[in-house]
Amino acid sequence: MPDRTAASPNTAAGAGAADEASAADEALPEPEKPTGHEFDAFHRRLHQIRPTGLSAHTAQTAGMRRVEALSGTTVGTARLWMGQTHVAPATRSANHHHGLSETGIYVVTGHPAFVFLRDDEEIRLETSPGDYIYVPPWVPHREENPDPDAEAVVVIARTTQEAIVVNLPDLRWRGPAKTSNRGRSWHTY
Repeated sequence: MPDRTAASPNTAAGAGAADEASAADEALPEPEKPTGHEFDAFHRRLHQIRPTGLSAHTAQTAGMRRVEALSGTTVGTARLWMGQTHVAPATRSANHHHGLSETGIYVVTGHPAFVFLRDDEEIRLETSPGDYIYVPPWVPHREENPDPDAEAVVVIARTTQEAIVVNLPDLRWRGPAKTSNRGRSWHTY
């Protein structure tokens, strides 16, 4: 934002600077208006979650363990969920999807594989630490950890503030069906 105190409005240069600042302000998009408890969005606090503060009170899938770090429950997020997934050695998760949520995954340790169907063929994305995976909404998939000795750990971020998890019998797409007015429960058919 321009510094409006840089020139005096009583000078010719100052008047031009003030006009430019006003025009620049008009070109900026309107910021989101805070709602409810966010009445003063510029003075809210930051939150720190230490590893000991991660919560296992989140949706789970067999063969993996999810822990929640940032969510509506833990820090009051409105549109974000972030946490970790741990897959034990020589383990594969059950098949699942995350409903309307997009998921970003960052591989921290291990070499997990992410499996999904393309034209009825299983596709495996083999990963290493530092790799990122993007899971679009509604895409059935599973995580596998082929390492017989070491756990695989990934950081996950979702575009919903809750961890939507719909467990499935296999990787085939069946279509979503909302089963709750609050949008939290989903099943496939």
